[in-house]
Amino acid sequence: MPHPGRVPLQRRLGLPSAIAIGLASMLGAGVFAVWGPAAKAAGSGPGLLAALAIAAFVAYCNARSSARLAALHPESGGAYVYGTRRLHPAAGFAAGWAFLVGKTASGAAMALTLGAYLLPDHPRALAAAAVVAFCAVNLLGVKRTALASAVFAGLTLLVLAAVVAAGLTGPVAAQPLGDTHVWGTLTAAGFVFFAFAGYARIATLGEEVHRPEWTIPRAVAIAFGVTVAVYALVAVTALSVLGAGTLADSTAPLADLAAAGAPALTPLVAIGAGIAVAGVLLSLLAGIGRTALAMARDRRLPGPLAAVSQRFGVPWAAELAASALVLILISTLDLAGAIGFSSFCVLVYYAIANAAAVTLDRSALLPWIGLAGCLLIAVSLPPAALLGGLAVFAAGAGWYALTQRRAVPD
Repeated sequence: MPHPGRVPLQRRLGLPSAIAIGLASMLGAGVFAVWGPAAKAAGSGPGLLAALAIAAFVAYCNARSSARLAALHPESGGAYVYGTRRLHPAAGFAAGWAFLVGKTASGAAMALTLGAYLLPDHPRALAAAAVVAFCAVNLLGVKRTALASAVFAGLTLLVLAAVVAAGLTGPVAAQPLGDTHVWGTLTAAGFVFFAFAGYARIATLGEEVHRPEWTIPRAVAIAFGVTVAVYALVAVTALSVLGAGTLADSTAPLADLAAAGAPALTPLVAIGAGIAVAGVLLSLLAGIGRTALAMARDRRLPGPLAAVSQRFGVPWAAELAASALVLILISTLDLAGAIGFSSFCVLVYYAIANAAAVTLDRSALLPWIGLAGCLLIAVSLPPAALLGGLAVFAAGAGWYALTQRRAVPD
């Protein structure tokens, strides 16, 4: 039940809307950019496919855990709420901190990627404009967010279908790379996981979903299943046409794939990447706002961030704060290592979600596998991502100690 005095969000999302948000969250920049660094880390085509399978399986375990927990705790905040309710307030705070920091940095990276694709001469200007525009859309209500997400997801699927078709009709000039390395495959799985790390956005918006115990598990399963199928098709096509060697050296692998069969489609890939990034950024800002709302309600963040619009039913203060922070990072963020850093934070977030799911049924294997998989992939990421993530959590521990006295008792 809602805490006394809290303004609840309105349940306006049905199954189609929840699926649209899930698809837009996952069919983002990752599918356009992740194959290069993943192929280089994996060392071969089979290694890349193995990394995709590992990332997909760990993400599946996480998705199952998140869906079950969201059905039992249909509140804004995702793993922050689950960790707090089922483990310990410190675990919940660690999850919320990981999400806020990792996803805020990811949001800035998404916005800069959008600018680089669509306005390469002035990427930061377009990135900032996009954040302002999507913040405005989110402030108009979650139904507007869902509608825009459905449009972005549909257009992205059409672009990906055109790229795959062009690749299949073009000449095959696959370039091999080398031998598969086990540790490199795990590192590649961490990069690929970045492309999946949006399936829990539905759970993060759990307080705004109709019949959450029925809707959320189905929406997560459908969105995740479609995304895995799309990623597998793209990966197999890219490897068969370009090969792991070309992928490892490519900064725009899907553009190279389209150029192999239909060079005229290359501009379409840039537009498609921009649309995909826009969909992720839109839902990402909404997810950050909901997690900040949950933490502010518990006084883990400043209390004014818990303000909710009576007219539109959205956490307007948290949305504005999240967007403002992303705008600041846009002007300062170094994109080098952004994927690895974001993946580390998100993997810790999902590790806590899996640990919370273990408390539902300690004999169930999937939460244990998800927990172990998240931790193993996290430590296999590049040292810079690992050290940066640990520094962020050290800072979070200090903030937790400062807020402990004024936190709302669980």
